[in-house]
This record gives sequence, C-alpha cells and structure tokens, in this order.
Amino acid sequence: MKRLIARISTSRFIRRLGTVAGFTLLSRLTGFFRDQAIAHVLGAEELADPFFVALRLPNHFRAIFAEGAFNAAFVPTYAETLQQEGRAVALAFAGRALTAMIVIQAAFLVVAEIYTPEILSFVAPGFGANPAVEALTVTLTRITFPFLGAIVVVTVLGAVLNAHGKFAATAGASVLFNVAVIVALPFSAFFPTPSHAAAVGVLVSGFAQIILVWVALWRAGLSFPLRMPRLDREILTFLKRIGPAIIGSGAAQIAAFSDTILASGLPIGAQSALNYADRIYQLPVGLIGVAMGTVLLPELTRLNASGDELGAQKSQQRAIVWSLTLTLPFAILFLTFPYEIVALVFQHGKFLASDVPRSAETLAAYSLGLVAVVLIRSVVAGFNARGDTKTPMTVGLVVLVLNVGLKIGLTGIIDVAGLAAATSAGAWTNLIALLIIDWQRRRRVLYFERPEDRLPDAP
Repeated sequence: MKRLIARISTSRFIRRLGTVAGFTLLSRLTGFFRDQAIAHVLGAEELADPFFVALRLPNHFRAIFAEGAFNAAFVPTYAETLQQEGRAVALAFAGRALTAMIVIQAAFLVVAEIYTPEILSFVAPGFGANPAVEALTVTLTRITFPFLGAIVVVTVLGAVLNAHGKFAATAGASVLFNVAVIVALPFSAFFPTPSHAAAVGVLVSGFAQIILVWVALWRAGLSFPLRMPRLDREILTFLKRIGPAIIGSGAAQIAAFSDTILASGLPIGAQSALNYADRIYQLPVGLIGVAMGTVLLPELTRLNASGDELGAQKSQQRAIVWSLTLTLPFAILFLTFPYEIVALVFQHGKFLASDVPRSAETLAAYSLGLVAVVLIRSVVAGFNARGDTKTPMTVGLVVLVLNVGLKIGLTGIIDVAGLAAATSAGAWTNLIALLIIDWQRRRRVLYFERPEDRLPDAP
C-alpha cells in the first residue's frame, strides 16, 4: 500500500511538474520572440537600454514583494490553515492577505511615481551623463511601474491555485506578458518611440494576467472576496515568515540592482548585453529551477503538515537529482557555444554582429553558475516548506557582501561579463552554504541517507 501511495504521489508530482514546465517553456519561447522583436526594433543601445532599465526596476521589486518572498511565506501558512481549519478559513485568510498586499502596493506605487527620477539616479547613475537617455528612462519607468502592483495580485491568486494543486493558469500567465509586448511593437508609429510602445505593452500585460488567473480561480471554486486584515493566528504566522523572506529576496535584488548600477557606468549597450544574455540563461532557470520550486513547495508543505518528513525528504531528493540531470547539458552548451547562440537568436535588424561579443561573453559567465542557480530553488523550497525563511535570509545576506564586492572588482577587468561571473560565484556560495547547514541538521550524507540509518535532528 505504501508503495502504491508513493507511486501515485510521484505520478501526480510529475504531471504537475510537466504542466508548469510546459507553460514555462511556452513562456520562454514567446519570450525569445519578444526579445527578438525588441532587438530588431530597438537594437542594443540608445532606445534599448532605457527600456530594459524601466522593465528591470519593477521586476526587481516584484521579486521582493511577490513570487519568491510571498510564496515562501504564504503557501506553507495557507496549506497549514487548509489542513487544520478547512477551506473556508484558508480562503478567508487569502482574502485578508490580498487586501493587505493591495494597500501596500498602492502606497508604494504613489511614492515610486512621484520620485521616479530620484530612484533612477540611484539605480542607473551613469545615465545622468546623457540627459536624453535619462529623460526617456524616467518616462518609460513611470509607464511600467504599475505592472508591479498587477503582478502582486496575480501572485496572491496564483498561490491559492498552486496550494490546491492547480498550476496551469499561473504558469501560463507570463505568456501574456510576452504576447502583449510583441503585439504593442507594431503600433510604434502611434507612440513617441518604439520604447514607449513596448512599455505600454508591459503595463497592459499585467491586467491581462489578473483576468486570466482570476477566471481560473473562479472556475476552480476558489474565488474569495477582499477582507479587512486582522492580526489573527494565520496573519501573524504569515507576517513572521514573510519578513525574513522579503529580506532574503531583497538581498538577491540588491545584487541585481548593483548590476544595473554598475552597467549604467559602462559604455552604452552594457544594459542590453546583460539583458539579452540573461534572457537565454533564464530559459533553463525557468524551465527547470522555477518549475521545480513552484511544484515542490506545496508538495513539501503538504507532506510536512501531515507529518510525513521522510516523504518530504524523498521528494526533495528526487527534485535535486532531476534538476542536476536536466541543467548540466544547458550549462555545457552555453559555455561552449555562447557566440553562436547569441548570434542565432538576436543578430538581425538593429542588433549587429558587433553587438554579439558582449552578450556572448556575459552568457558564458552566467553558465558557470547555472547549475547552482537551478539547484538553489529545490534546496530553499525545503527550508520554506518547514516554515524556516530565516536560514535562506541569513545565508543570502552573507553572500550578498561577497557578490557585490566581486561585481565591483570584476567589472573593471572583464566589462559587463564580470557582473555575470560574480553572480555565478555568489550562486555557488549560496548553494554550498545551504547544503552544509541542511547536512548538519540531518546529521547524515545530504539527501541520500538510508531511512533506517537516519538520526533525529538535534534538539
């Protein structure tokens, strides 16, 4: 009977992983078409750099307020409430959490729209030397920034769907982002520049994603009204967990902010080279790492909540092995043929052969840490599923110091590729530290111990 249950659980996990990975692949493919369209219309310099900064800024905050940080705190709390109190109480908690996030994002949006020039002077100080580029970046950022609020709503609704084992709508929502930008570019004649058209496409995509996920929630019978937050047990548990998660995500985003800051001081085109390389590098990260983490977190949370710690350990072990097996070929490919890959994907229109080397060298540097970046998703999911968001936060803050220091040092030596190389070094440091901590807690060889030899955790 136990073997039958294990087979059913594994089969369900594989189906869910296939759903998320399939939609993630579709998202990445449409993302490539989107970036090819952007490269063709905007190129890699004066029009492209402001747009990529305007896109990167809300995405930095998106990673802090939504997705990783929010899911790390919300999914375990929601799953525990669902297990102990039932669906009605869990959905009421989701309504209160959504209301709180909307209020926070509305206030943050007002501040960001008013002080956009000041924020950009910190994030991209190098643009100040070119007033035209700086002014365009400010305008585009004011257009794209409300996208952050829309994605926060999508994240809350999607987290409820994921907690109930429904992943399709959330995984497919990002496809709308790419489609909206692609559709917007042909209408560039109606805007001051093609960059304005692309920015409007970003904004429209946010509201399209809300509609998609809300319809999926309603069809699943999981819709819920907004509720006034109150400091009950569920909200207090959520707040206790989201604080460290936000700080941990913030540490990662400070490192990403430093990329934008340092790249703005490099010769024009550095922001674009970083973005184009990142788009290729993000294919396996999203297809394997994000998909694995998305499916693994609710699975581990469910198993831990039911007291099946051994089942949770086996699920995480399986995820790590699969992630490693699937990621290695990408890492080898990106390291061996970076010039050919960048040229094949982006070299057309205003993206010239002379633009290829910087993006290719950046891609090769990213590939050095690709395996670590993907594996971190599965390792961190294990901590978060146990309600431990403090350990990843602490490790992230320590690694941040090393990461930023390396970025500053390497950028002066190998241009924009130094930013990617430092990111790779930071990823390996982060992964190794988390593995050592988990190994110490389990008191056995990491993830591959025999159940009969398993020692209890230290008190």
